[in-house]
Amino acid sequence: MLAVIRYTVPESQSQDFVKQGHAILDLLATQPGYQRGRLARSVDEPNLWALVSEWEGAGFYRRALSAARMAMYPLMILMVNEPGAYEDVHVRDGA
Repeated sequence: MLAVIRYTVPESQSQDFVKQGHAILDLLATQPGYQRGRLARSVDEPNLWALVSEWEGAGFYRRALSAARMAMYPLMILMVNEPGAYEDVHVRDGA
């Protein structure tokens, strides 16, 4: 299961955002079902960021969000309000 949370971050806040993003990923990584995560920045729109994580299933992700709520709270004003949980339909690894 893929989780994507997008953020619109003013350039003046990007350094603090990166620190907070690292802390959130560190916290999520301690939760059951976590597989991997990354913080990414759009190459076309530098104010657009994504916190992307992979989970064993949606239940694990939702429980992890509850555990990380306080760490994520300061960034909520920057979140893009859209669905962010995606179920794998097809996965193809590289060679």
